[in-house]
Amino acid sequence: MAKEVKNIRKENAQEVIDATSTVVGRLASFAAKKALLGNRVIIINSEKAIVIGKKENILQKYKAKILRGKGKQKGPYFPRKPEAILRRAIRGMLPYDKKRGREAFKDIKCYVSIPPELKDAEKIQLGKDISADSITLEEVSRLI
Repeated sequence: MAKEVKNIRKENAQEVIDATSTVVGRLASFAAKKALLGNRVIIINSEKAIVIGKKENILQKYKAKILRGKGKQKGPYFPRKPEAILRRAIRGMLPYDKKRGREAFKDIKCYVSIPPELKDAEKIQLGKDISADSITLEEVSRLI
């Protein structure tokens, strides 16, 4: 019966998400769900996504992840660009070790600022006004 299930991926379904003042974890889980449903997910302004917490603690955790690489020849490698950090967070929300997760991950694109071809596209805004301590991915990228 499992062989009869056809691929339900939608060919032209596309979600454009504006990451401005959106919490990274919430954005990553939302994008992962959309990608698993077969939609192409495009995230713009990924440098403006925020991580909640005290600045010193967040930077300490990201630096520790980078230092786990143990040198140039060994991994794991951790990205330093804001769009790559966000993409890596989304990968953590996907079943990446399975084919379904890898296929969904290929349908996710992250951009710094807004590409010219997406200026007129309808955007989904997930962000809210956050009053807690936070830091943007742009700052994290610059400081690590």
